[in-house]
Amino acid sequence: MPKPDRPPPAVKSIPTQSAPPIQPEKTPVEADASNEAGAADATEIVDQASIARTGSGPGKVRPVRERMARIEVFFSRLSSRNGFFQRLSSMLFLPYAFRSGIKMKRIDATTFTAVLPFKRFNRNWYNAMAGASLLANSEIAAGMYLFGETDGGYSVVCKELNYKFLRPCFGPAVYRVRPLADVKELVASGEEFTLDLELDIVQQINTKRGKERRVGRCNVTFYATPRSLRTMSKTKRRG
Repeated sequence: MPKPDRPPPAVKSIPTQSAPPIQPEKTPVEADASNEAGAADATEIVDQASIARTGSGPGKVRPVRERMARIEVFFSRLSSRNGFFQRLSSMLFLPYAFRSGIKMKRIDATTFTAVLPFKRFNRNWYNAMAGASLLANSEIAAGMYLFGETDGGYSVVCKELNYKFLRPCFGPAVYRVRPLADVKELVASGEEFTLDLELDIVQQINTKRGKERRVGRCNVTFYATPRSLRTMSKTKRRG
């Protein structure tokens, strides 16, 4: 018997893949511009994420600095006008001046004195005023004078100090500060300035007929910077 014809085998169709479109090559200038744009977008995304996380940004940092500067100026002026806050500031920032007990007195508009008490903390082993106390409080007395004249609006730094010991001091010491330039004119300029001051240190005499004894002479140079200029320089330095 003849065999039935078998159907031809089915031919499997192989899917054809279309070739990807050919992208035109970028020039070096276009490639650099694309990379810079991508980096800028990434930086902006990171900055936005940082601001969202911390709640701070360039617009918020500057007001905080300005607010802190105003607070600093307020307390500086308060300490230069009020005796209680002056003692409190000395206790916090000038512990040596606080323990020595030096007190500032303004006699009139042109006369400024400071009195260093004859207490155990300021005396040496042979019961005289210690030279270290006389020297250290010379800078404090001159600095407090200049600090008060600038009404706390300046940062004051001592650049140079020369002290000449004349004779021993066996009682309270009085510092008489005398500027060698017009401080009000320098402050009115609103700029940085350097000021030289002279101090006469005398031993305080309780009796009216007693003659004051000069125990030392001091020359000191201070450099003063407006707090506003210092705040601006910090802002520029930190960006």
